[in-house]
Amino acid sequence: MVFHGRSLIFAAASENSLDTDKEILLNLKSFLLERNPVNIGLYQEWNQTSSNPCNWHGILCSPDRERVTGIDLSDSKITGNMFKNFSALTQLQYLDLSKNTLGGAILDDLNRCHNLVYLNLSYNLFENELNLAGLTSLEKLDLSTNRFHGDLKLSFPAICSKLVVANLSVNNFTGRIDDCFDGCRNLQYLDLSTNNFFGYIWTGFSSLVEFSVSENNVTGPMSASMFVDNCSLLALDLSQNMFQGEVPREISNCMNLIVLNLWGNNFTGSIPSQIGSISTLEALFLGSNSFSRVIPESLLNLKKLASLDLSRNNFGGEIQDIFGRFTQLKSLVLQGNSYSGGINSSGIHRLPNISNLDLSYNNFSGHLPVEISQMPSLKFLILAYNEFIGVIPLEYGNLSQLEALDLSFNRLSGSIPPSLGNLSSLLWLMLAYNSLTGEIPSEIGDCSSLLWINLAYNQLSGAIPDEVTNIGRNATPTFESNRKGYQMFASPSKCLVTDRLLNVDNSPFRSVTTRSWKDCRSKWDQLLRGYGIYSVCAVGSSVRTFEISGYIQLSGNQLTGEVPQDIGKMRNLRMLYLGSNEFYGKLPTEIGNLPLLDLNISWNRFSDKIPEEIGNMRCLRNLDLSCNNFSGAFPMQLSNLNELSKFNISFNPSLSGKIPESGQLATLGKDSFLGNPLLETPSFFNSDDDQHPPTPPPSNSQDEDELGTDGGGVQLEWEALLIGYGCGMVFAVAVVYITFLKGEPKWFLTAVDGIHLWRAKRLQKKNARRRGEQLVDNKQRSLECLQIMLYQWEFKQLQQENDRLKNQNKELKEHKQKLEGQLVEMENFVKAKEQDSSHLEENISSFQQEVSTQIRNNCRAIENLWPEKTEIEKQVRVLQGELASEALKTEELESKIAMLQKRRHQEIQEE
Repeated sequence: MVFHGRSLIFAAASENSLDTDKEILLNLKSFLLERNPVNIGLYQEWNQTSSNPCNWHGILCSPDRERVTGIDLSDSKITGNMFKNFSALTQLQYLDLSKNTLGGAILDDLNRCHNLVYLNLSYNLFENELNLAGLTSLEKLDLSTNRFHGDLKLSFPAICSKLVVANLSVNNFTGRIDDCFDGCRNLQYLDLSTNNFFGYIWTGFSSLVEFSVSENNVTGPMSASMFVDNCSLLALDLSQNMFQGEVPREISNCMNLIVLNLWGNNFTGSIPSQIGSISTLEALFLGSNSFSRVIPESLLNLKKLASLDLSRNNFGGEIQDIFGRFTQLKSLVLQGNSYSGGINSSGIHRLPNISNLDLSYNNFSGHLPVEISQMPSLKFLILAYNEFIGVIPLEYGNLSQLEALDLSFNRLSGSIPPSLGNLSSLLWLMLAYNSLTGEIPSEIGDCSSLLWINLAYNQLSGAIPDEVTNIGRNATPTFESNRKGYQMFASPSKCLVTDRLLNVDNSPFRSVTTRSWKDCRSKWDQLLRGYGIYSVCAVGSSVRTFEISGYIQLSGNQLTGEVPQDIGKMRNLRMLYLGSNEFYGKLPTEIGNLPLLDLNISWNRFSDKIPEEIGNMRCLRNLDLSCNNFSGAFPMQLSNLNELSKFNISFNPSLSGKIPESGQLATLGKDSFLGNPLLETPSFFNSDDDQHPPTPPPSNSQDEDELGTDGGGVQLEWEALLIGYGCGMVFAVAVVYITFLKGEPKWFLTAVDGIHLWRAKRLQKKNARRRGEQLVDNKQRSLECLQIMLYQWEFKQLQQENDRLKNQNKELKEHKQKLEGQLVEMENFVKAKEQDSSHLEENISSFQQEVSTQIRNNCRAIENLWPEKTEIEKQVRVLQGELASEALKTEELESKIAMLQKRRHQEIQEE
């Protein structure tokens, strides 16, 4: 929402004085200091540098400096409830408490600030129903990004008489909008986006300059009467609601429109050709509807049109050639339209001004067009989730402005072209889930801006070049260029791209998937300008700051060799994923110089000691060192990792030492330490609450989410996993089918929009690449589950053996002999585990070479063992029953003998 400046009209001084205002401000200071003893804002300096409050930071006074008229405490780290005596400042006209963590209800005291003209409470935690009926002088109101709920009728239209700007977005408001704003004669900017409003749209919106009701549950058709001849709208955002029917051609009456956003509704029919007469239009978002595939020729008349989004309309067929004639476009988004064939037929590659081209989630096939390399302005090339084959053209290295290259989830083969090292502005390189081979080219190290690289699940081999540690060493020029010149209207489709580029399946960005479109757009802008969107901390420190967070994702390849020692110089690196490769040797101690949040090096052949320097990563959340050959003592420095939520060191059989019985490591459960016979874990890990060893975390964090693990030892049985996924898929398909059939509920469609697109895409993907990807994933999971099943069976065999030995020695009653017997049992246990560990390494190597065949054979072997186990258990139960029966007979016999003896004794006495 745009806030247009307007000078405040300061009231004359009343009977109250500046001294009275000063006393109230000092009371406010004491109130804030009492509730915020640690994070103290600049208000702590009040009365220290000057006795005149008009000189204090954040205080505004009247022109004659006789009265306090404004307070600005925005972004002052204030928490708790609101101060309850603002009304004592009788001339208060300006109050800004935004960007804090204030909560609770807005106090009635605020309603008595009758002269208040400007009120900004945005980005806090207020959560009551809204009642500001006493603020009849308000001109600008910003309550965005809070937790307000209920309807608006306690405040609107009561405060409407002078209101110009109202931003109520990103809250939990509900109810109908109806006539709440009919009395707002001066209202120009109204933002109701990201709430829970329902019913029909307010018909008076065309009198505004900007209006947004995006991300609500507003329904019904749009009538022609809504768009009057004197429509003054510059920006109209009705996206992500439940509007239906055709878009009225009268929308062209809004001749001054700059932004028109109808994305994510149920609009049908043709795109109105009359839109082509809105000569001022710069951004047109019509994606995620059901428009016909005919694109009006009149849209070519929009000479100022810079952003066009027609994504997810399921156009099908070959891409329309009209798109090659939008020569003025800077952003073209056509993702999720089921296009097939090639790209060149449309002439898109000849558009001279295109900066953002997103053709992802389609069925484009054939080779990647070399002609794309001749698009001089291209910054973002997003071709993921298609059917492209062949090699990545060398000529793509000529795209000097390119900042994001996403070719993931295709069928590309061959090697990564060394020419990509020429892309000095490249921030993202996403080539995951293809069939790329060869080594990672050392020239990638020349990408001085590259901070996010994902090459996972290909067939790359060889060592990581030392030069790779140079990536991202100087991204500042790229970020500075974006801060100065990057101006583009981001569509809601950008959220899907952001999810993939951010790698949101992994921390710290997992929570980002719950954001609104507005927040998504904000995060996107922050990333492009080089601002951190997540708080991180430096090595050896727990103090958090917002800094840019890069990642390297190389999981699921055939990479080998040792990790370069210079990796410790990559100070912008926050996430490192090397799982499921063939790396070996010692993990360099320099890795402890990285302020990592995620570190996953599982399923490799790392050996020697675990670097104790990892304990310096104080903000580390996920650490997976499982399935390697680490040895030596467990480093106690890992006890410093107080923020760990997921930790796995399982199956490093030569690792020894003792895990502390207190601290963060002790809270993670025995699942984190499986398969380490020499490692002494806390005694409470050995409880009998769970007799089945849980499944260890998979090789990357994405699979962790799919398997449903939460890092706290929660176990999903294999059968339950299959049943859960099956039932979930049936339910999801049924709901989506009913939703599209009935046209309701649209709120649910919005909530599962990304999931629906993904599932629909999976149904469309019927090629060998997609099946191969699923096979690799299934093989990996089957391998892990098979390993656990083998360990579970061996564990039960050891239990049976232990019981047998105990039965043989039950006649030995002296304590010393019992201890000696237990010692022998422990020695046998350790030897068996050492043999198991040796077999484990051989089995892993064998599994990696012929995984499918070996899995089938081992599964059959296991299936054959289960009947034997069942039969043994049956025999044990029979023997137990027989033993109980014999015991009962013995008792009866003893009873009869006793009776006979008693009778004999009586007979003797009688004689």
